[in-house]
Amino acid sequence: MTSPTAATPHNSGSPAGTIHAEELRRFIDQAFGATVAQLKELVSIPGIAWPSFDPEPLDRSAQAVADLLTRSGVEDVRILRCDKEDGTPGGPAVVARREASNGKPTILLYAHHDVQPPGDPALWETEPFAAVEKDGRLYGRGAADDKAGIMAHVAAYSAVSKVLADDLGLGVTFFFEGEEEAGSPTFRSFLEAHRELLRADVIVVADSSNWKVGVPALTTSLRGLVDGTIEVQVLEHAVHSGMFGGPVLDAPTLLARLIATFHDEEGNVAIDGLVSRDDVAVDLTEAEYRADASVLEGVQLAGSGSIASRLWTKPALSIIGFDAPAVEMASNTLLPRARAKFSLRIAPGQVPADAMDAVRRHVEANVPFGAKVAFTPGESGSSFLTDTSSKAASLALWALREAWGVPAVEMGIGGSIPFIADLTELYPDVQILVTGVEDPDSRAHSANESLHLEDFRNAIVAEALLLARLNADGLD
Repeated sequence: MTSPTAATPHNSGSPAGTIHAEELRRFIDQAFGATVAQLKELVSIPGIAWPSFDPEPLDRSAQAVADLLTRSGVEDVRILRCDKEDGTPGGPAVVARREASNGKPTILLYAHHDVQPPGDPALWETEPFAAVEKDGRLYGRGAADDKAGIMAHVAAYSAVSKVLADDLGLGVTFFFEGEEEAGSPTFRSFLEAHRELLRADVIVVADSSNWKVGVPALTTSLRGLVDGTIEVQVLEHAVHSGMFGGPVLDAPTLLARLIATFHDEEGNVAIDGLVSRDDVAVDLTEAEYRADASVLEGVQLAGSGSIASRLWTKPALSIIGFDAPAVEMASNTLLPRARAKFSLRIAPGQVPADAMDAVRRHVEANVPFGAKVAFTPGESGSSFLTDTSSKAASLALWALREAWGVPAVEMGIGGSIPFIADLTELYPDVQILVTGVEDPDSRAHSANESLHLEDFRNAIVAEALLLARLNADGLD
């Protein structure tokens, strides 16, 4: 793996004129107002794939995306879905294709049209599903994650297909998933059912972030993920805390003691068997991280080593759920059991099954006061490393530099995109690029999600240049 670093200039190969770079820029600039208007229309559709939400807006979202592709000149546009394991239908995916010609490669452009629920409306400064422009940003749920990814793909293709016209022989497949925010429950079965339809030489996953506003990035590493639940039981049933409290500790207290063993005094994950490295070549300052993560003044940062390594190449363990009575419902009772859900981000190179076993072993070795503990494994997903020496990565870094006017950063992301492991398994020879339109202040999944519009324009230019270069040079 090439450690995340500032990208050095890459040889652009063919002269820029052969890819009509200036014409592409002019077309994108002239169409940008319409592109933003189309993005606003997509944001207005609250397509949420979670089972507790009405599926009708999600179907409407898929149709709106399909209509966009049709208006962009793509003739083969389909809305497809697979059933989940319980027999209920999965989210609607939009797949569209332009066949390759003259021996040109095929590129698959991925994004997702479903969004996170809006959350507490009181935390939003604007209506979540009414996109609003303010101070150079577009606010709304899905404005960045990931309807902007869809529009970047569509707008870049529109520019290339219009400017290159009959000279465009590159194969282009659009795959816009409809259930990513719900965990992509049918992604693997969908790939298997449509394996040939989705086969490509290069895949661009537009669901990541740039380094910061004004500085593009290619995501070269992603952490993997394992999660599960831990339940502690100390009594057969609840008993009066006054009559029986003292000789036995309640389950929430013992669960808290167990959870406390997951980190050392500095805040490093203290579970044997987990991969951990501190070898990144770029870093965030503490001030930058505190601002991006909204850390409260006075709260000390956890862990050791560079901040970037703590985000990208070291494990991170969080407790994301806790089952215990709410304070308003509390009574003077010793609680017999308590349960917590953990989420462990694993470093690139870590095998998910090994990480899950490491957590299990740690839990079993640190049971407090002989309590009964049940460990239940949950979901898992592999990490990802880009081969930055590949032709596709080289062209992508060149295109990003050309669009922004500054070198791109090869960066890691602390989050996970588990389905990339499915893509690499089913298509072992494919070159995968992880790009994005977000920046550290986009607040994806949070209230006041937003998109920096000038970086959005640059992302469209970069992708158009990448498509044109692949069309001109291929992958040889």
